[in-house]
Amino acid sequence: MGYRVAVVGATGNVGREMLNILEEVKFPVDELHAVASRKSIGVEVSFGDKILKCKDVETFDFSRIDIVLMSVSGAFSKEWSPKIARQGPVVIDNSSAWRMDPDVPLIVPEVNPEAADGFRKKGIIANPNCSTAQLVVALKPLHDEAGIKRVVVSTYQSVSGAGKEGMDELWDQTKAIYMLGPTAPKKFPKQIAFNVIPYIGVFKDDGYTDEEQKMWNETHKIIDPAIKLTVTCVRVPVMVGHSEAVNIEFENPIDEDEAREILRNSPGISVIDKRDETGYITPKEAQGEFEVFVSRIRNDLTVEHGLNIWVVSDNLRKGAALNAVQIAELLHEQGLLREKALT
Repeated sequence: MGYRVAVVGATGNVGREMLNILEEVKFPVDELHAVASRKSIGVEVSFGDKILKCKDVETFDFSRIDIVLMSVSGAFSKEWSPKIARQGPVVIDNSSAWRMDPDVPLIVPEVNPEAADGFRKKGIIANPNCSTAQLVVALKPLHDEAGIKRVVVSTYQSVSGAGKEGMDELWDQTKAIYMLGPTAPKKFPKQIAFNVIPYIGVFKDDGYTDEEQKMWNETHKIIDPAIKLTVTCVRVPVMVGHSEAVNIEFENPIDEDEAREILRNSPGISVIDKRDETGYITPKEAQGEFEVFVSRIRNDLTVEHGLNIWVVSDNLRKGAALNAVQIAELLHEQGLLREKALT
């Protein structure tokens, strides 16, 4: 017997990717429903060889659903996730709405699977920020080995992190530059084509953005609040795939060879690290893949116990849709979904 699954926000980039990944991993689905806001009623999306027409979230009966994958805005999720959870299904939410709620587990299955049972408090599980997800997958095994003291992260985030509008803007601006047309920004504050923008989100009083704040708050919740972490988030003219330059200082000794071996043997990680001109991963190569890729592993010669690493992942997959589906798989493996399905 399979599960009754609904994807809310099924017409967006991440919602469509959720449908693709459910099919790819052969998640045990008995019924699948595409759900969206009223403006998307009847819009068609694909699930394998099936075509699904989107249903209205306002009138959809969630009481007959076991699990809901939410790919919506934070404001929408704040309103709808509790309503849906009260009707019975487990809600796995991809927005920022619930990540720091103490009664909602924030999960990356390779990192903190033991937190899954905490969904019982509100019926909601949160997906982390796309940049946080790939970061913690790489940090956790190293932290377990040598104790991370401090981390400095610079992100190189693709335009797909800003949704379809971000991807369209990069495409349109790039074409316009070659045709000597207008390149006025709409989605982003400055031109993104042939440029980088050291600003994602909204500025806080301390000069950091909320995107940067999310990364350290979520890392603390998922791994260890004692880790000191500072972040600069940068938008780059890449369609899909986030990259991160990560500098790590440890409490205890660890060198690059040990780190390479630890990472090779850690779940969800693929190490591509050769000392030649092509021996590293780029976001283009990571697109469409499930793994978090780690390259450029090397000792930091300026501190007693330090490493530099380069971390890349498909932000629509591990950073969003894949992680949500993996949480559903985790609930299935732990028998928590079956428990819900039989009630």
